[in-house]
Amino acid sequence: MKNLSFLKGKDFLKLLDLTPTQIEKLIFLAADFKKKKKAGKRHEYFKGKNIALIFEKTSTRTRCSFEVAARDLGMGVTYLDSQGSQIGKKESIADTARVLSGIYDGIEYRGFGQNLVEELATYASVPVWNGLTNEFHPTQILADFLTIHERFGKIKGIKLVYMGDARYNMGNSLMVGAAKMGMDFVACAPKKYQPAEDLVKTCKEIAAQTGGSITLEADPMVAVKDANVIYTDVWVSMGEPVSVWEERISELSPYQVNKALMDAAAENVVFMHCLPAFHDMKTTVGKEMGEKFNRTEMEVTDEVFESEKSIVFQEAENRMHTIKAVMAATL
Repeated sequence: MKNLSFLKGKDFLKLLDLTPTQIEKLIFLAADFKKKKKAGKRHEYFKGKNIALIFEKTSTRTRCSFEVAARDLGMGVTYLDSQGSQIGKKESIADTARVLSGIYDGIEYRGFGQNLVEELATYASVPVWNGLTNEFHPTQILADFLTIHERFGKIKGIKLVYMGDARYNMGNSLMVGAAKMGMDFVACAPKKYQPAEDLVKTCKEIAAQTGGSITLEADPMVAVKDANVIYTDVWVSMGEPVSVWEERISELSPYQVNKALMDAAAENVVFMHCLPAFHDMKTTVGKEMGEKFNRTEMEVTDEVFESEKSIVFQEAENRMHTIKAVMAATL
């Protein structure tokens, strides 16, 4: 248990809070848990403990990953959605944190501003885990890096290009994680969709210490030269109004990941996406937006998404293994 709990009692809010060594240990712990699960070896190290999952934004992968990971570790789980909790409505975040800390051994929060999960952690006396905020998505990045390590046998020195809107949680978190792990990160987007200057400055300073690099580029073909990973996300984030679709499609269409872009990268390039993806019209939103704007695909073509270079479902599975590592390390 001592080897497991190397972050005992600490929160997991953003990768900026962790050292490269701590991030690497979480990835290796996740890989070990994955081997145990595949081999059918039970690892109920936390029997008798219970966790609360606060979801102000819904999710498939994050919820399923936390619930299965917790049960694999022997823990009980309570799920609280926006209708099942009084957080921020009839009860302040500070009061909610103190109430839940008396009942649970850990609290996950998935919602809006980073300030909310930070406040929750300030008042909680148990570990708090960030399942996603507008600014950061650290559990996703751990899964991404485990997947990259499985594919390439390393993380340091890998060139990762993020295509599209790089201003929010995925662009921010990939840039931070890449800087911490000595990767070469490129945010490829129009200037207005690039990450905030202060975060770019911080990440460049970190990368200078780890041997990585941070580059901002507007030309997709220039960006993907020698890229090992091309990564994208939906053009319109959860919670944003439908009205922004027209602007995003107009400005981000040149950044769609397609075969030509993949062919311009390194021979061993892989495609990654945090999901869900609008690669066809088989979803309600995809069909509605596709018909409205006369498009059958959005941020990635179906050809790339379904290709052998796509590792999105391995990446999705790894959410559970890395979340398990985060909970075990902090509990």
